[in-house]
Amino acid sequence: MIRRIITIDKEKCNGCGLCAKACHEGAIGMVNGKAKLLREDYCDGLGDCLPACPMHAISFEEREAPAYDEAAVLAAKKSKETPAQFVETQLRNFPVQLKLVAPNAPYFNGADLLIAADCTAYAYGNFHNDFIQGKVTLIACPKLDGVDYTGKLADILEYNDVKSITVTRMTVPCCGGLSYTVKNAIEQSGKNIPLHVVTISPNGTILQPV
Repeated sequence: MIRRIITIDKEKCNGCGLCAKACHEGAIGMVNGKAKLLREDYCDGLGDCLPACPMHAISFEEREAPAYDEAAVLAAKKSKETPAQFVETQLRNFPVQLKLVAPNAPYFNGADLLIAADCTAYAYGNFHNDFIQGKVTLIACPKLDGVDYTGKLADILEYNDVKSITVTRMTVPCCGGLSYTVKNAIEQSGKNIPLHVVTISPNGTILQPV
């Protein structure tokens, strides 16, 4: 049937994911860092996603498309298995364990770096889209790894043009050691690299700095 349905301009899309969150039917998901209409039969053609897009990458078009399947949408919502939940990994590098990476690995140069305490990815449900996307990811546990990572991190920062660092840590006191280590590594490298520390509670809430 010919009906009104959304279309997404991949060139304009910046991968923010706001349209996927605004789509109550779960028709839109994130694929390789870009928004994509995953299920045409889940799109009701009302366009709740349009005002959510800051890049004006979404518009309407009239074309051949399956009819809107409200029953399927309701069933997917009930089972909590909407297509928007099935997103591809945002991971850009491997290995991710700080103990295993080489300081001169090519993916570090020009990167925005994410240094994540191990538990944060499990506590925060949308970790891939909100934190890993667009960054080189390293994971570490300051309590269990038994390693002082200051020197290795300083080498990574010294050898490469790292643009920024985001640290995700839990509320537990031992996670403070990760933030402390990163700050010392930046100082030891002699560079002025922007640092943003995000604290996450065990229930997945991002805590605002006091």
